[in-house]
Amino acid sequence: MPVAELIEKAKTYLPPEKMAVIERAYEFAAKAHEGQTRKSGEPYIEHPLHVAMILVNLQLDASSLAAALLHDVEENCGVENAEIVEKFGPEIAKLVDATTKLGKISLTTTNVTPRRGSGLSGASQAENLRKMLVAMAEDLRVVFIKLADRLHNMRTLQALTPEQQLRISRETLDIYAPLAHRLGIWEVKWQLEDLSFRYLEPEKYRRIATLIASKRADRERFIAEVTWLLKQEFEKAGIKAEITGRAKHIYSINQKTEKYIAMGKDFDDIHDLLALRVVVETVQDCYASLGIVHNLWHPLPDQFDDYIANPKMNGYQSLHTTVMCERTTPLEIQIRTREMHRIAEYGVAVHWRYKDGGRKDNSFENGIGWLRQLIDWHRELSGAEEFLESVRTDVFSDQVFVYTPKGDVKDLPKGSTPLDFAYRIHTDLGNRCIGAKVNCKLVPLNTELHNGDIVEIMASKGTRAPSRDWLNQNLGYIKTTHARSKIKQWFTKQERTENVERGREILDKFMRHLGIKFTEREKISKLFSYDTIDEFYAALGYGGVTTQQIASRLAPEQPEVVKPTGTTPAKVSTSSIRVLGAGDMLTSLAQCCNPVPGDEIIGFVTRNRGVSVHRKDCINIINEEEKERLIEVDWGQTGTTYPVSVVVDAFNRVGLARDITVVVAAEKVNIANMNVSEKPDQQAMISITIDIEDLGQLSRVLSRIEGVRGVINVTRAGEGTSIKPTS
Repeated sequence: MPVAELIEKAKTYLPPEKMAVIERAYEFAAKAHEGQTRKSGEPYIEHPLHVAMILVNLQLDASSLAAALLHDVEENCGVENAEIVEKFGPEIAKLVDATTKLGKISLTTTNVTPRRGSGLSGASQAENLRKMLVAMAEDLRVVFIKLADRLHNMRTLQALTPEQQLRISRETLDIYAPLAHRLGIWEVKWQLEDLSFRYLEPEKYRRIATLIASKRADRERFIAEVTWLLKQEFEKAGIKAEITGRAKHIYSINQKTEKYIAMGKDFDDIHDLLALRVVVETVQDCYASLGIVHNLWHPLPDQFDDYIANPKMNGYQSLHTTVMCERTTPLEIQIRTREMHRIAEYGVAVHWRYKDGGRKDNSFENGIGWLRQLIDWHRELSGAEEFLESVRTDVFSDQVFVYTPKGDVKDLPKGSTPLDFAYRIHTDLGNRCIGAKVNCKLVPLNTELHNGDIVEIMASKGTRAPSRDWLNQNLGYIKTTHARSKIKQWFTKQERTENVERGREILDKFMRHLGIKFTEREKISKLFSYDTIDEFYAALGYGGVTTQQIASRLAPEQPEVVKPTGTTPAKVSTSSIRVLGAGDMLTSLAQCCNPVPGDEIIGFVTRNRGVSVHRKDCINIINEEEKERLIEVDWGQTGTTYPVSVVVDAFNRVGLARDITVVVAAEKVNIANMNVSEKPDQQAMISITIDIEDLGQLSRVLSRIEGVRGVINVTRAGEGTSIKPTS
């Protein structure tokens, strides 16, 4: 790519006197990288030049463009930062230095598999992400350069090894694409997602690309007809408009396909593979165009969003409507002004030049408000992993926009509850919360909020303590790490003796649920590296450790697997169980003790059915006389489901069994068998066999069942389980 092309584009929005520093930066970088080539074989200078070209499309300032051209000279050419200060000034040198340091930060684990969620884990990754976001807060241009750098690296990823491709793609999809989304830079976001998806799941990528190509001719013909009709109507109304068809990108189609599969639909049922975009001159033209569209075609109910009157937190504005064209085909239409279109494509980067010029820009400040808030939170959170969790849930997840009774808009992570809303408003309001109204109706505090909800919090007049149940992740009262940290802080201030006693009660209940021997307390506490059992109890009492974390530590680490797409429940499989020292052998789960991942297990060599897998504390194993037939086994890589027997004691009432099945189904767990027997004093005992994946899922299900009205006690059937700590 010739540097002249970069200069010509920069001249369209930068003053002539700014061109000199860009040209000098290119000459310096070209000389420094002379003789160097990338793994793709091209001269190395092509990489910084392409990075700068991506930034010039965002219309960033001259310092950013110069820093982009120089961003690899320190690390790859041995140039000292002091030399950059001398030749280009402290501002450009600081951007280069910050970008160089970010380039050395690894945000993924070493073992990367092509599945969602494997990227962010561990204290070191959490600390690295903290450093990156803090650097962003100091100067947002650093992340613009980093995003452009990552985009060009993804475009040339084919030159790297398969292992490097997976690691970089995983990191891109987990961190950089969501970051571009939060900054509103759509043009970068969708490219990062598609390129990552191409390497992480190549078969799915090719299949969707082929399906899209096969329907391209029909779509183009349909769009041409609709565009011609709309232009005729706009001309009659005197509205100047640019109308284009925008195909949805491949990763977005994959996400929608997965949702449709869950609903029993297939690819052919997805009609909105593209959207029609209408760009007009003024806001008045936007609403006039909307009226024309709705006069032409029937709008679908609940498919209209006014992001002009209610912009998204990243500054995005547009009118969205879905109409039924030709009575058979749904079509999404987006209507916006030219300036709105630039913001939709390039997000807060559009406003950077105003900030750089010294003029306050509210759109820019609103667009990075979440980042400012995140940096405030990181000062309050106790550790790197807690900070990481706040990034996952409060920043990089999908957002919903809800209203206060006064009409103020608050953005929250998708899945948030009224309690999350209360703590977002003020910590004291969250602590005093006793109820909530959503759209003027009383709702439980664990109700999931949706876009457009009006939320009103009812609070006690005096001081009030938050409920410890709010920290129980299985009950779903809070989604955000911000709310969780505030509740933990309250309980941390309480008496240690009270926390220790409460923690002991929580652990007793957890162990009773899962059928774990009470003699295993010390082993469990050691999993969390506390010096004494009382310190562990105290942490459990104030919420520093949760039962969900305990279940995760007890269960072996399991990779995510592709679930069956049909409605038939997964069959029990033991193909992942390893018989140590004996190679592949036929295995089966013993029905006398029904072991699940997390249980300590042992194999028994049968005479004609291979190896039968038991829990080590199974009565049959304890009493086995032929000890030589016992063999060591472990769970290996699990991902299938296992039958577990659960006993529920409850007060008998109409609808009890139905309510239990509803909460189990909500956890997406299959009930293989259920039997209800009456007991004296209007009580009932319900025996249930459920198919679960691991101890963590079992813990969640049992907590849900215990919350059903009338339930007295829930336990896993069978002898106490021995714990095999994992690390």
